[in-house]
Amino acid sequence: MNNKRNKRITRHRRIRAKVHGTASRPRLAVFRSNKHLHLQLIDDAASKTLASASTLKSKDVAKALSDKADSLGIKEIVFDRGGYQYHGRITKIAEALRGSGLKF
Repeated sequence: MNNKRNKRITRHRRIRAKVHGTASRPRLAVFRSNKHLHLQLIDDAASKTLASASTLKSKDVAKALSDKADSLGIKEIVFDRGGYQYHGRITKIAEALRGSGLKF
């Protein structure tokens, strides 16, 4: 089990070497646990989280994050899938965010 986690972390490091967020175009970091999803908009230049949303607080996490992004004036993001496959819940979140008006 630990080997599976280590492989995901290795993939995530490889992705993070190429993906970088700024204040105008922040990085959308996705963390997926067995029960919940956690999303963060991160400005890597300032090492600061601009907005976050989680299924712990709301069922429609994409809507909650897109509302926070709109209030900050963010229209474009960089998608960081966190080493997970672009499949299942990750795909649904991405499509919901695109449907709410965010570009990536």
